[in-house]
Amino acid sequence: MTARSDETSVEFAPSAEFHVADGPRDIGLCFVGDGYVAGFGDPKALGWVSRVVARTPAEGHVLTAYNLGVRGQSSAEVMDRWRTECEPRWAGRQERRLVVSAGAGDVDRGTTTARSRLNLANVLDEAASTGIATFVVGPPPTLEADRNARVEVLADAQADVCQRRGVPFVDCFHPLRDHDQWQSDLAAGDGQHPGQAGYGLIAWLVLHAGWQQWLQL
Repeated sequence: MTARSDETSVEFAPSAEFHVADGPRDIGLCFVGDGYVAGFGDPKALGWVSRVVARTPAEGHVLTAYNLGVRGQSSAEVMDRWRTECEPRWAGRQERRLVVSAGAGDVDRGTTTARSRLNLANVLDEAASTGIATFVVGPPPTLEADRNARVEVLADAQADVCQRRGVPFVDCFHPLRDHDQWQSDLAAGDGQHPGQAGYGLIAWLVLHAGWQQWLQL
């Protein structure tokens, strides 16, 4: 995928529209991102992704979900691999849906906010132009104040990228930053990744941020 040099210079005109078929639907749902998507640190090995899928009512439809989270990956790495990894899983599916959640790796590597914005924008724009519906989950806070300041800037930037494109965005940073249960869960682990309770909180945020409306279930 070729990165665009300036997000604001792009006049985006999708070449394909996303349609929901009448009657029973066959939905391919791919989750692409970093260690939070993979559920690293959860002793139940569920993370937020499996919890969300388990609570997604799909009676009368076929919903196949794929967790494609890789611990430590940046938004650039997610951008480079999402198409290759998702396409085989979408093969034969009636609907293609993509959930993107990345950014923590950008903070760790010192990626500029402008580059992080562009990486996310490129994924969303390419997906939209090929009839793939997208949903974005932002990065959560940690116990490190300095790191959180950078995560907040990134989360706000991602929210703006999504708002400009009409893509649903879940803010995990602000609701969890001062949440006692979230903080205690991080303290019991590595300070960055939550355990069972923390991933349950992220799942709750996703489920209450227009998840079913996005899936049109």
